[in-house]
Amino acid sequence: MHPGIHGFAQGFLGLKQGFLLALVLAFSSVALASQSPTKSPNDANLYRYVQLDNQLRVLLISAPGSDKAAASMNVAVGSGDDPANREGLSHFLEHMLFLGTEKYPDPGEYQQFIKSHGGSHNAFTAFQDTNYFFDVQAEHLKEALDRFAEQFSAPLFTPELVDRERRAVHSEYSSKQKDDSRRFYSVKKAVSNPDHAFHQFAVGNLTTLENTEERPLRPDLIDFWKAHYSSNLMTLAVYGPQSLDQLEAMVRGRFDRIENRNLNAKVHDEPLFSPGTLPARVHADALKDIRNLTLTFPIPSQEDHYRDKPANYVASLLGHEGPGSLFDVLKKAGLVESLSAGSGMDTGQEATLELNMALTPEGLENQETILELTFAYIDKVREEGISRTRFEEMKQLAQIDFRFREKSQPVQEVMHLSRQMRHVAPEDVLQAPWMMESYAPDKYRNILNRLTPDNVLVSVLETEPNLEDPNLTQWYDAAWKLKPLAIRDIRQRDDNPMVSRLALPLDNPFIPEELDMIDGATMEQPVSMGTVSGMEVWYARDTRFETPKANVYLSLRTPATRASARSNVLSSLLVDAINTNVNAWAYPAQLAGLDYSIYPHLRGITVRVGGYSDKLHTLMARILTQVADPTLTEQRFRIARQNMIDGLLNKAKERPVQQTSERIQSLLIEGAWSTEEKLKAAQEVTLDELKSFSEAFLAQVDPVMLAHGNMTQASALNLTNRIHAMVLDDSELTTVERSRVRALPEGETMLPLEVDHPDTGYSLYVQGDNTSFEERAVFRLLEQIISSPFYEELRTNRQLGYIVYATPFEMLETPALGFVVQSPEASGDQIDQAVREFSKAFKDTLSNLSEQDLAREKQAVISQLMEQDRQLGEISERYWREIDRGATDFKSREKLAKAIQRVSREALVNTLQKQVIDRKQALQVFTTAEAKNNASVVELLLQRSAVPDA
Repeated sequence: MHPGIHGFAQGFLGLKQGFLLALVLAFSSVALASQSPTKSPNDANLYRYVQLDNQLRVLLISAPGSDKAAASMNVAVGSGDDPANREGLSHFLEHMLFLGTEKYPDPGEYQQFIKSHGGSHNAFTAFQDTNYFFDVQAEHLKEALDRFAEQFSAPLFTPELVDRERRAVHSEYSSKQKDDSRRFYSVKKAVSNPDHAFHQFAVGNLTTLENTEERPLRPDLIDFWKAHYSSNLMTLAVYGPQSLDQLEAMVRGRFDRIENRNLNAKVHDEPLFSPGTLPARVHADALKDIRNLTLTFPIPSQEDHYRDKPANYVASLLGHEGPGSLFDVLKKAGLVESLSAGSGMDTGQEATLELNMALTPEGLENQETILELTFAYIDKVREEGISRTRFEEMKQLAQIDFRFREKSQPVQEVMHLSRQMRHVAPEDVLQAPWMMESYAPDKYRNILNRLTPDNVLVSVLETEPNLEDPNLTQWYDAAWKLKPLAIRDIRQRDDNPMVSRLALPLDNPFIPEELDMIDGATMEQPVSMGTVSGMEVWYARDTRFETPKANVYLSLRTPATRASARSNVLSSLLVDAINTNVNAWAYPAQLAGLDYSIYPHLRGITVRVGGYSDKLHTLMARILTQVADPTLTEQRFRIARQNMIDGLLNKAKERPVQQTSERIQSLLIEGAWSTEEKLKAAQEVTLDELKSFSEAFLAQVDPVMLAHGNMTQASALNLTNRIHAMVLDDSELTTVERSRVRALPEGETMLPLEVDHPDTGYSLYVQGDNTSFEERAVFRLLEQIISSPFYEELRTNRQLGYIVYATPFEMLETPALGFVVQSPEASGDQIDQAVREFSKAFKDTLSNLSEQDLAREKQAVISQLMEQDRQLGEISERYWREIDRGATDFKSREKLAKAIQRVSREALVNTLQKQVIDRKQALQVFTTAEAKNNASVVELLLQRSAVPDA
């Protein structure tokens, strides 16, 4: 995602998720209370910005009628504050704060409370921020805040939990030792200035968090907490349906107990790169088959410029994907697959602007050509791209986006706001991501003048780059080599014809002009328009969010996609060609608030177009032109096939638990093909086959369409007729049945996977007897009750690993439970023994569950299932899923909720005994360094019939 015009909010948030320095706003409580943040005209929430006596700044958000409440505390402390001899200490502190307070000493109490009341919680540590957050059923916000506040005012740092939790941090580190993004990040740190805090290891492990008699960890932890955590460095956002006065009353008396130590946020005034380092090129070794090129330019901090966003202005031009753009020229030349531009990190003293490209194999061999084109385009932007007209277009689109802003999930809202409160004035806290107040040509030039060949770090990430005498990063053993960049090698050649193809963006033809809402009330659910020109059509007028947007889904179901692994591969290659062909033309539509996706699935392909309804038909028509008659070239076929092969090969290098879970899905879903089968097909398929497949693809079709949102029925009918004329005129109608899930054989099936990873992955899948709502309800409720104790026992108490969870493993409405563990130390047998011991012990807990507690857990599940819709797209997706499964009464949620209400304790205990303890129908997949041939097990599972309906 590039922070272009439509992406201003995301781009700004991405910048803020970098590494910004706090500007502590010294407002009095009265002054802050009088501040009224500027909000979107489409925002019905009420806001109050207050400061407590301890200088904790709080944003209160009253959302009348909301079923969910949420809160987020941001602390202006992060890994950049770690002592040099205690790397990872801030991350370790983040872990420890959850584990008991003076008022609530039980280390699992907070998690259990949130989970049992329909919520979730988590935290993350960044370079200059640590963010803690939760959501919960709205009526339980007060009790949740009481527990949350205690974590910052009276944490216990229980001695016996210190060593246990440092092992959890080590497991988190270990689980990502073979993650290329984490390894490359370690290279970026190694290349940075050793005097800059960014250079340090941020995660922590058993070595950096040593805990011995000679060097105990707990005193260092407490000293760090006292030296860095202070209420004047904290910003809190609280969201709920309660009135502003009620929310403020919940905050005061709880959060004002947090001590104000009158601390200052750390200033990182060292340069990110040591003097004399740039220009340079660093090559880094990747474990997966990937090819990435990144250009990193140091620029001045942009923190003070959030109202004008000069970095976004520049990045929006560099990251443009329209005709003649840098990306368009490079992709047509077969050199790159993707390109994004945007802000990297910003410490408040210095920032970076980055261009990231995914290369083709040919692009990897022609890096100098790519660099030449890149700097030629930067020159073009510098010389011709600074224009008030361009600025006004960007500003207009940002204003439209803000005007019709839709709600986000409460927990996402508070996370974003609590971080943003550090950096913007109170009145701007809501509108900051969309602000573009002033045309600022001098600021644009100031940035562009730093985007030069002598001020860049070029980073190349590739598999086996043949480095001579490479360096290895300390904790990830990632090989890398830094060399000076020869500027003369990237100077523009006068005879390069590709340079002449570069062009700046034209005026955007997709800017919406008609933004009125259509007449008529919102319909309760879609209605069938019958079969129109052979297509099943569903329509629902929906204006409940007062946004002039709509979503249209078109599923072209065809037997051609499911005949074999080869046809599955051909479907994906066909979709790639369609996406490639429409990208440059459709990119301006995305900037103007439209979006689209074209994707293959088990029954065919789906085209989805959404956004402002004014120009939606135009975008759909252009896409359908390519669906009907896609342009297929040798160059694109070769690149797409190689990408597919790389992706399939890379699956063997994913995290162990990702491989075990994916194996379960590919074995049990009818019509799914294994990685090995698809890889063989991808290696053999030809362009001629793809052309033949494309010509026959729509010969037999089972088409279905949904139009939902700010669109009249007449408009939907017009679109239907257009689709038929463009795509379906010569098609024979057929029926393509939906896939189902294979039933497991009686007892437990064991399937070892050979995986090259230091951790062991373990997934236990236990399947229900049928797909009835009653059976699904039991499994949903059992997961709700068992998940927190499972996590507490296997992760917190037994310390088996960082990745530990129980989850509803429901596929295609087939009920199931999944127990997932990834351990750096335990074997598959040891993990399984722990799961068995836990399951047997938990039976007593479940048997003794009170009716009151059972009712509470039921309500938690139902509240999540029936959670309020906050965006049009959420409703569209739900309607589309119902149409896909044939549940066209659109009442699946309600039926499942009623079934959950009817579940008895006895049914839960019986299911636990039969399915989990006795493993009546279970599949255990685990990883090992060496696995015997399991072809017979796989064949047995593939021959199984589907799970019955009831």
